[in-house]
Amino acid sequence: MTRYFIQLAFNGKDFHGWQIQDNAVSVQEELNKGLSLLQRTELKVTGCGRTDTGVNASQFFAHFDAESLVDNLVYKLNGVLPDSIVIENIMALHPEAHSRFDATARTYEYFFHTKLNPFLTDFSYYISADLNIDLMNEAASKLLAITDFTSFSKLHSDAYTNNCDVSFAKVTDLNKGQYKFTITADRFLRNMVRAIVGTLIDVGRGRVSQEDFQKIIESKNRQNAGKSVDGSALFLAKIEYPFI
Repeated sequence: MTRYFIQLAFNGKDFHGWQIQDNAVSVQEELNKGLSLLQRTELKVTGCGRTDTGVNASQFFAHFDAESLVDNLVYKLNGVLPDSIVIENIMALHPEAHSRFDATARTYEYFFHTKLNPFLTDFSYYISADLNIDLMNEAASKLLAITDFTSFSKLHSDAYTNNCDVSFAKVTDLNKGQYKFTITADRFLRNMVRAIVGTLIDVGRGRVSQEDFQKIIESKNRQNAGKSVDGSALFLAKIEYPFI
């Protein structure tokens, strides 16, 4: 038996996240169906993490075990999967390799814009106000000094801990009125990035001061943070492993 890693990307608009759910279409379900059809045996993939409904992934990894692979599996999988899922590579790794537990870092990107643009609406969040990016980055830098992200976590989640180690968090100016927030950590909580972005936007609009932002962190109360912004502008962008 060989362990295989699949590298894929997906547009999340058609899915209720990565993980299989009752009465809802998921990326994991579609991948299981495609692999089982082509390999002619039931196969189940394990993903590198979970994404919320509507969230995208420009890089995602999953693993499964099989005796061998049919010829041209990448090509054939792309032929049977929905157009919103693209398989980029399948590689054989050591039997203990795990797509979730062996990941050492994950990077998310969130795109937003402050000037109306009909070509950005599918994957960027529109904010009808000017933003102070310097203030947003000053607040974002505080995320590197904390470990408890309860204030930015979905309430009543099943996470065993709300501690995360954030190593990078910054807003960059992509173009006139277009921005990207990038954040890297060892792990993420449900809804965490969207809640952080919503709170940083409040900072950029002058509604939340640096002192207020720090108090939100220290309160460990999700109700004190900003709203969760739309998931369609969020991308899981990079997964890091020691062996890839």
